[in-house]
Amino acid sequence: MMQNVHLAPETDEDDLYSGYNDYNPTYDTEELENDTAFQQAVRTSHGRRPPITAKIPNTAATRPIATGYGSKTSLTSSLGRPMTGAIQDGVARPMTAVRAAGFTKAALRGSAFDPLGQSRGPAPPLEAKNEDSPEEKIRQLEKKVNELVEESCIANSCGDLKLALEKAKDAGRKERVLVRQREQVTTPENINLDLTYSVLFNLASQYSANEMYAEALNTYQVIVKNKMFSNAGRLKVNMGNIYLKQRNYSKAIKFYRMALDQIPSVHKEMRIKIMQNIGVTFIKTDREKMKKAFQKLIAVPLEIDEDDKYISPSDDPHTNLVIEAIKNDHLRQMERERKAMAEKYIMTAAKLIAPVIETSFAIGYDWCVEVVKASQYVELANDLEINKAITYLRQKDFNQAVETLKMFEKKDSRVKSAAATNLSFLYYLENEFTQANSYADLAVNSDRYNPSALTNKGNTVFANGDYEKAAEFYKEALRNDSSCTEALYNIGLTYKKLNRLDEALDCFLKLHAILRNSAQVLYQIANVYEIMEDPNQSIEWLMQLISVVPTDSRALSKLGELYDNEGDKSQAFQYYYESYRYFPSNIEVIEWLGAYYIDTQFCEKAIKYFERAALIQPTQVKWQLMVASCYRRSGNYQKALDTYKEIHRKFPENVECLRFLVRLCTDIGLKEVQEYATKLKRLEKMKEIREQRIKSGRDSTGSSRSKREGSAGSDSGQNSSTSSKGERLSAKLRSLPGTNEPYESSSNKEIDASYVDPLGPQTERPKTAAKKRIEEDDFADEELGDDLLPE
Repeated sequence: MMQNVHLAPETDEDDLYSGYNDYNPTYDTEELENDTAFQQAVRTSHGRRPPITAKIPNTAATRPIATGYGSKTSLTSSLGRPMTGAIQDGVARPMTAVRAAGFTKAALRGSAFDPLGQSRGPAPPLEAKNEDSPEEKIRQLEKKVNELVEESCIANSCGDLKLALEKAKDAGRKERVLVRQREQVTTPENINLDLTYSVLFNLASQYSANEMYAEALNTYQVIVKNKMFSNAGRLKVNMGNIYLKQRNYSKAIKFYRMALDQIPSVHKEMRIKIMQNIGVTFIKTDREKMKKAFQKLIAVPLEIDEDDKYISPSDDPHTNLVIEAIKNDHLRQMERERKAMAEKYIMTAAKLIAPVIETSFAIGYDWCVEVVKASQYVELANDLEINKAITYLRQKDFNQAVETLKMFEKKDSRVKSAAATNLSFLYYLENEFTQANSYADLAVNSDRYNPSALTNKGNTVFANGDYEKAAEFYKEALRNDSSCTEALYNIGLTYKKLNRLDEALDCFLKLHAILRNSAQVLYQIANVYEIMEDPNQSIEWLMQLISVVPTDSRALSKLGELYDNEGDKSQAFQYYYESYRYFPSNIEVIEWLGAYYIDTQFCEKAIKYFERAALIQPTQVKWQLMVASCYRRSGNYQKALDTYKEIHRKFPENVECLRFLVRLCTDIGLKEVQEYATKLKRLEKMKEIREQRIKSGRDSTGSSRSKREGSAGSDSGQNSSTSSKGERLSAKLRSLPGTNEPYESSSNKEIDASYVDPLGPQTERPKTAAKKRIEEDDFADEELGDDLLPE
């Protein structure tokens, strides 16, 4: 019992933190194991025994109360029954709750313990629904409205916009009936506003999807004006979208701004999208302004006389003299200048706005053409159509360009000549020289003074190899227009083909005076000087070329070749290395650099170049043999051996590889030498047998041919030709590693490949009658193809 005794403190000092740890020991659950009364109540039914009651007051025996402190004070209730927790048989009971969970008064009278109420039997059956009740009718109608809204949304997602609209309308009608029924049964506060909102919103969306914009706007207005709908203001974005589709840009911007004002700042993403819509609307507003400005430009009156005024209506000599006098006077010249200026402005404006006023440039050009056709400048419509075809060309859409140009074959001569010139140019680029020649003839016949048509005609003749006749057409084009640079350039190419180098150089120098920074012209001048065996002048012009296009790898490699021929290896290495840096896939440059490092005894540096060559040409065994040779020369025999083994795995019939494997294995002392030696002997024997068969076949063929021809002279000529061809082939193969020394047998000049003309097979291909932007990485492309309009 001492455990429940609490001693008073020795001092009465005022402790600010005293009393926080004091609690009623009754709630001390840790000491329940030591409480004998509680343990007895748990083990027996002592705690559940019904108390002794008395019908007459004060007849019950009085017993003491057992407190949590063990006191034995005797207290009785008003009816004489003992209090809960009273001491019975000298044992103190713990205090319990007034009524525990699961206990009822019936349990105290000896009834069975049934905390879940299972003894009460099954629940009574549910009451049957009254489907005729107003509440049930409302619920069914509300369910039907929701189903209609869902069906409308599904139909819209499936693309059946008409069905979606019908379902949305049906949902709206049933929702109004539902609202009226609710108002009759309940108070207006119980109306389902969410359902009304969803029905109206879906209906407005379906109207908009079906392009019934007026109905959609009216429905949105019903939602927005109803103050009972929360956050309905953001639907003004949808209204703004509808006005944007209607091209009512001012109202679209107005509603976008109203929606932006009603959306709180926390919704940053939505606000950004609305501001983006505002920006798009302003851009579209500018498009409309551009259209209106173009229409105003077209409507400006020229206030000049018609051309009919200058045609004599009769044979009156006096009238004819007057007309002749005023036909070319200062006033007439001013009228011509004014008309030309107006046409220039209209064409420039159309070129500027056509690509941006509509979704595509083709639609924009069509709009401009229609506007021009309805104005006093009808003749400009054809020029706009040609510009449309040129735009197709710039976008690499050749089929559309051809279709557009072919529409002008039956037009007047001037337009027909321009269209035929461009068609000839297109077919020439596609190497369809027959079609190109046909349209070039049509262009020349339609307008003999069209320099572009004459230039294209000369190109088709040039392609057929008739250089003299091509030069005549180019000269005629220059006589008609001395500023036709394409004709002057092509005359230079023609003279170069005819080996009239002085005249070719004169043409290119004249062209250089006109086009100071033309990479094509600079290259042609340098090439002519090289053919004339003047390397110093060629180098000088190539230096000017790389100042214009400093990243052109072929120009740099050409400079390296010229310096190498002059014996300046350091300068040659500098330009070859620069060429490799800009274009590391030129096999001639790679071979020269590898040979240079071998000659300078830096075999380790040559390895990376030959490895790259092996990557570019994986079927060429010589590059991999060169890599192995570099490893052997640098003293890395193990790496060389591994490389030779890898080569032998890829090319098992290569004799050179086996020879080096035998030699390396012998030097290192490997047991594999016998295996490789056997393979080498077998391959050499097979090679010898093959050569004998080829030789015997040639001998039999030669003897039979000599018998058939009956001429020994022809036989000797053939042998001489075969011998010279064999010599060239053997000289070519000398770059491969030899049996003893894999790389020394090929000198520097043998390894240095000849320069490949950057123009390729089309070096002497003449220019077409068109202007072209010069690309830095392909300066030698001589075909001009941007602006195809005749001069």
